[in-house]
Amino acid sequence: MAQRKLTPMGKIIKLRLVELEMTQEALAAQVGTSPQYINHIMYGERTGEKYMDEICKVLDI
Repeated sequence: MAQRKLTPMGKIIKLRLVELEMTQEALAAQVGTSPQYINHIMYGERTGEKYMDEICKVLDI
């Protein structure tokens, strides 16, 4: 089975979460989606187009 890899945007999101000491759950709650969906966005399994502006706003990126 192929190993999942973070997309370039997924790496940025992960880095900012660490810098802000924020969990995917907290980000998901602020954006209005599930932690699983945030994970799908980070690994490129979903585009997250609907939430990307809000994710960038919350993470200040």
